[in-house]
Amino acid sequence: MKEMNENYEENKSLVIEGRNAVLEALRSGKPMDKLYVLDGCQDGPIRTIVREAKKHDVILQFVTRERLNQLSETGKHQGVIAYAAAYTYASIDDMLQKAKDAGEDPFLIFLDNVEDPHNLGAIIRTANLAGAHGVVIPKRRAVGLTATVAKASAGAINYTPVAKVTNLSQTIETLKQEGMWFVCADMGGSTMYDLNLTGPIGLVMGNEGSGVSDLVKKHCDFVASIPMKGDIDSLNVSVATGVLTYEIVRQRLLKK
Repeated sequence: MKEMNENYEENKSLVIEGRNAVLEALRSGKPMDKLYVLDGCQDGPIRTIVREAKKHDVILQFVTRERLNQLSETGKHQGVIAYAAAYTYASIDDMLQKAKDAGEDPFLIFLDNVEDPHNLGAIIRTANLAGAHGVVIPKRRAVGLTATVAKASAGAINYTPVAKVTNLSQTIETLKQEGMWFVCADMGGSTMYDLNLTGPIGLVMGNEGSGVSDLVKKHCDFVASIPMKGDIDSLNVSVATGVLTYEIVRQRLLKK
């Protein structure tokens, strides 16, 4: 939770407090990353806010008054605090259309619960420079498009679309039916140089601590590993994403 506070301190306009302000933001369609509501409060305005939040598929978290007081910057939260996204999310269809318009096979980067905003920002930056058509993140248990992410992306967030999906595994299966292949990163996989990573592809990277979850991994067609020669056993997820992304780029260039 400390990390979340740090994210939003860089852009205080992303924090929306008070019943009227939050309700109007929801009704206007402003993208929200999370909504905190006073647990046990059942009055009319709060019920209306909760209903609107569910309608827009916003993540709801019911918390104590003490927790809301900790999160509040104004001291006048009225039992509700919303965290709005710094940037608008795209859709998977937007990304596929972007690839089609460029006359290229789709190349998407999927992130399985990456939590550090600096990592997400760095990955968006890499995605942009490598020509990936978008980055896909889950709605829950992952960092969203915060001000910190935007800063770490060095401006790439303005050009590379990011989509937020409810279920990564389901999204992967849907895209596989449309002809995409998926490769996930894992130290127990085949060396990336031995795999054919050309064609319409999705690269799946995992959480900073636990990697790609077993649930997501079983939906991938290949498992790729990065050769390691040093004394420690893993790379930072943003660095690992860069290495695998550019192996995909290298293979695409050779195929031309």
